[in-house]
Amino acid sequence: MTTSWKIGILTFHRCINYGSYWQARCLVEGLRAMGHDAVLLDHDSASVNRLEWRCALDPQRPAKAPAGDRARYAKKTRRFFAALQELPRSIQFELEDPCSLGDLDIIVVGSDEVWNLCHPWYGRHAIFYGSGLKAGRLVSYAASFGNQRFSDGLPALWADSLSNFFLVSVRDDNSARLVRDATGREPELVLDPCLQFPSPIERIETATAGCPYAVVYGHTFPRWFADAVRSWATATGHRLLSVGYRNDWADEQLIAVGPRRFAQLVAGSAAVATNFFHGCIFALLNAKPFVCVSSPYRANKLAGLMQLVSAENHLVAEDVKPALMRRLLEGLPEDGIAARIAELRQRSHDFLEKAVA
Repeated sequence: MTTSWKIGILTFHRCINYGSYWQARCLVEGLRAMGHDAVLLDHDSASVNRLEWRCALDPQRPAKAPAGDRARYAKKTRRFFAALQELPRSIQFELEDPCSLGDLDIIVVGSDEVWNLCHPWYGRHAIFYGSGLKAGRLVSYAASFGNQRFSDGLPALWADSLSNFFLVSVRDDNSARLVRDATGREPELVLDPCLQFPSPIERIETATAGCPYAVVYGHTFPRWFADAVRSWATATGHRLLSVGYRNDWADEQLIAVGPRRFAQLVAGSAAVATNFFHGCIFALLNAKPFVCVSSPYRANKLAGLMQLVSAENHLVAEDVKPALMRRLLEGLPEDGIAARIAELRQRSHDFLEKAVA
């Protein structure tokens, strides 16, 4: 008989971000489906909240959102607050002082950029490196250093903290190299929870916004990318729906949608154009044609994901040919991608089985 453990998951579940919400929900529900009493560790911080909510209302800072958009971003934020209430959580505690948490059998740190020392408001919070946590076992699942480059190394203080982890897994090669170089440990490369435990997303009924349409997810796209996607959409009769953020080159701005509607819109789309990590994840999960473009903040994450699932040609650069853009936006993802995801899903399952054995 498999032992049922009391598991706490430490991640960025309070972020006003579709990927952060869904990876947290998928991981907690996935572990519960494995028979464990899993909850999200419900940390709170007034200073973090101020920064998070300021970004949520003005996501393209330093550019100011138009006055009408601020109301839409506020509505989107409220929808995230409501969605958060539906998730299984621990008692609320101060981010800087987790001592009020009871003892747990296992604490899982991750997914998301939990080890990113450069994160603008969660960076250098020692709790994500295990400080102050009481548990029989500390493991990481699909942890990431985000835009912190492996070539910069990991300071000894933080590297030493990773020695407290029973098992370590990460979601990208940049993070794997940081852990390996700093500690000598070989972390496991695993899938983001949305791909590993897709059931919460797949259970949502598909509802479209009219067909055919493509989802644009992200912001501050390079002009050449926007022009290429716009040209494709005009030539093929697709509407472009900008979901969660304003992109004036899209046909419609669906800024205020919540996490559930985001999942529905991607599921009902003909294609996805994105510069966000979870834009690619949701395209892969739904087997949608997609293209992505890098940005300075997300370069490590996007390149790592595309390499991990053998989808490197979906990450395009300015010299991309129109014929390739059209093929990527109209053809189903290659069979090799699905096979690679299936392989990684088994590897990730084996890791979690060992972590909670």
